[in-house]
Amino acid sequence: MNDTIDQPTKLRRPIQPTAAASGGEPDKAPSPRALFLTVFPSIMLPMFLAVADQTIVATALPSIASNLGEIERASWVVVSYLIANTIAAPAYGRLGDTFGRRPMMVVAVTIFMIGSVLCALAPSIEWLTAFRVLQGFGGGGLMTLSQALIGEAIPPRERGRYQGYLAGVSVSSSTFGPVAGGYLTQAFGWQSIFWVNVPLGLVAVALVLRLQARPGDRRRTTFDIPGLFLFIMFVSPVILALEELQQMQSSTMPMAFGLLAFGLLSLATLVWQEARSTSPLIPPSLFKEPSIWRSDGLAACHGAALVSLITFLPIYLRAVRGSSPEETGLMLLPLTFGIGLGSLITGQIVTRTGRTAVFPSYGLPAATLGLLGLAFFTSRLTVAELPWAWGVIALCMGTVMGVVQLTVQAIAGPRRLGTSAAMVQFSRSVGAAFGTAAVAAILFAILAVTDRDTARMFGTIIEQGPEAIATLAPARQAVVQAEIGDAFRAAFVTIATFTGIGSLLAWTMPLRRV
Repeated sequence: MNDTIDQPTKLRRPIQPTAAASGGEPDKAPSPRALFLTVFPSIMLPMFLAVADQTIVATALPSIASNLGEIERASWVVVSYLIANTIAAPAYGRLGDTFGRRPMMVVAVTIFMIGSVLCALAPSIEWLTAFRVLQGFGGGGLMTLSQALIGEAIPPRERGRYQGYLAGVSVSSSTFGPVAGGYLTQAFGWQSIFWVNVPLGLVAVALVLRLQARPGDRRRTTFDIPGLFLFIMFVSPVILALEELQQMQSSTMPMAFGLLAFGLLSLATLVWQEARSTSPLIPPSLFKEPSIWRSDGLAACHGAALVSLITFLPIYLRAVRGSSPEETGLMLLPLTFGIGLGSLITGQIVTRTGRTAVFPSYGLPAATLGLLGLAFFTSRLTVAELPWAWGVIALCMGTVMGVVQLTVQAIAGPRRLGTSAAMVQFSRSVGAAFGTAAVAAILFAILAVTDRDTARMFGTIIEQGPEAIATLAPARQAVVQAEIGDAFRAAFVTIATFTGIGSLLAWTMPLRRV
């Protein structure tokens, strides 16, 4: 208990100048402007590649499936990257702590570029899936090492501002990805979405090499191979199970639950292994810190809520409001803009005040109330009013990720920056996968229980557009729309549950100032 109480006091100590290697005068600290111009571009571009790639490929997926055939396997192009990305994150965090984060970032970008070239040359969907795994092994280090490099190069009080900048880059990348993916695919073919990563990757390597080289902790050269193997045995089945559960098909349920059971058994074995290892991949001591495990839980809840919202709002607009794809894209802009703006504002205030957990402590309850309002009063809002409501909710949700990263980095210390950043990224990825699967399961289960004809019509509307409902009698149209609206009400309540749990974690966070 005393360690937890004393931690903020330790973190508020002024940072002393670093002594020169010769043991003489302290190094002159760079100006804030020079630090920004050196650090921010070097970490911004790798993060942009990591985030934009996923949304670009998702947009081009129909064209890929049409060109290579076997459309039923097209989803593997996305799932394989997600699995490899999630597995690689803690490995890069651990290796970055040992061998230095700058060289590991160069390795990650290089692997990402090689994977991109092979993806562009893939002759079949099977080869493309395999090369996406390689690309994912590179991409897994981009986000993790970007966050760790912030903690390495930036003083603790300044990190809030940079975390806000990175959140803005992440949201901008998510918004830019579908636009770029659609344009590149239509103008140059789907292969171009992978070729474009090569020049961007070369620029990213050049920018990363501008960063100051800092040695890793070479005392930790032993790598936890059994831990990595068990981590793979945990992540792969769980993500595959969650993907299967989203389909809500009775034929896939036994396999999904079998995979989930195997993943949980692997998790239990992983916990046992990490407790015995002298150099664990995921140090159990990190999770003994209340602020760290609460931060990881908060990242999972935030990922579950935000990704579910971004995933299902377009479906809601198409099925219930009859919006076209172009209209849907415009209506979602306030959502993505609100997340970025909330992150930027939070980062600036954290830097000036040093306060951290207070922002999600109020932001997430406000987001929860907004989501509940969407669930029960969205039918009263016009199509023009909906985007503003989403923008306010997103503004509140933007108070989370920068604070989470800053809290974890402050407690983990410089020796384990990579490991701590990787665990936040892992928690967010798993939370996003679980949250999307849970919302999909509830949405389709309610539709199936209410009326199987409505459930079938819902699938037809998603495939053919809102004009499909025009084939029904007027009275039946009203019933179908009302039943689909009720199912989405339950979906919004589920998303609000995620932010509600996150609110409790934020309010009980011991570390509230750095």
